[in-house]
Amino acid sequence: MAVPLVVAVFIALGIGLLIGIEREWSDPGTPFAGSRTLPLIAGFGALVQAFFPDLLPIAVVLVGGLVVVAYVSKVATTGDIGMTTAVATMLTFVYGAMATHSDTGLRLAVVLGTVTMALLAEKRAIHEFADRLDEAEMRASLKFLIVALVVFPLLPSERIAALGGLDLRFVWLMVVFVSGISLAGYVLAKLVGSEVGFEVTGALGGLVSSTATAVSMAENARRDDSLTGLCGIATVIASLAMFVRILLEVLVVNPALFVPVVVPITGMTVVGVVVAAIEYRSIRGDAPLAADIENLFRLWPALLFGVFFALVLVASAALSAEFGAVGVYSVAIVSGLVDINAITISLSNLSRSGDISTATATGGIVLAASVNTAVKIAVVWLFGTRALGRTVVVVLGVVAAVGIGFVVL
Repeated sequence: MAVPLVVAVFIALGIGLLIGIEREWSDPGTPFAGSRTLPLIAGFGALVQAFFPDLLPIAVVLVGGLVVVAYVSKVATTGDIGMTTAVATMLTFVYGAMATHSDTGLRLAVVLGTVTMALLAEKRAIHEFADRLDEAEMRASLKFLIVALVVFPLLPSERIAALGGLDLRFVWLMVVFVSGISLAGYVLAKLVGSEVGFEVTGALGGLVSSTATAVSMAENARRDDSLTGLCGIATVIASLAMFVRILLEVLVVNPALFVPVVVPITGMTVVGVVVAAIEYRSIRGDAPLAADIENLFRLWPALLFGVFFALVLVASAALSAEFGAVGVYSVAIVSGLVDINAITISLSNLSRSGDISTATATGGIVLAASVNTAVKIAVVWLFGTRALGRTVVVVLGVVAAVGIGFVVL
């Protein structure tokens, strides 16, 4: 390990301490494992893994036995059958062993330990969220898990020559990735409630679907003229939040492309914020705006996105080979009219494999983002009011123009 053993052991103790403190804070009545016991258990796991790795299975059995005895005693004395602390105790032992196993194990132990503590601390919020889920949302979540965990391993790992060398596993992995981003945004929206301030509505709506948010805000403005200004701001925020999705997709697919893309995207965002502050400086107050965004995972839309993504990927590679940057930009414009995710991931992947240059990939992504931003203007004019259209066209028009300027210059 690159990290000194003594440091890894103390990190393990720290993980146990944090989880132990949380357990005492959340369950002060019957903490059979708390701020003293859990650090010791984590340290025990770390030392056994470091010095007696062959004895680790025996240590697991020993700790498991102690947990069983403590749990049975708790149930007998209090009648509480909750197993959260028992499970947290076993996980703490595992995290301690991971901390001294390897550098990767140490990093993973820190991340998982933090996540575990967060899950334990947010008990009430998680239960409230679960209570708000309806049957349709539960079915959607199950479908997503089936797609993510079952379909992907069944796809062929080799490229399909008849489909232009397409890698079906990569295509489906990106379908799951894009759907996962939208699902995460939807979960956040459910956690904060169905009606929130316009800033939160715009930001979360942009993570789920900036186009759907624009449509929803247009309908809000049509129903109530007094909300025109707030709906305009929410639409702009959603459009700018779309840039976060773009950067996340680039970072995951091709980290080397992140810096070239982040410069123009940040420029577009900053200009959008400044122009929006000037355009909406006279608007005061706030109002709860319902985004009315449904992001229930559906298999057919996911399949359609996969097909569209595959077409964009193949078309980008073919037109790039035939026409160079002009061919890539042509695909970016068409794709930007429909979906920004497909072209972003496609160009990031082609740049990673060396099929197109970094400059061409950056230009194509920024051009597609500009076109997709202009689409929001058309959506607002089509589904909203003229007043809303006028409040949006200035800000998003400037943002789109800045993006095109980056590509041209």
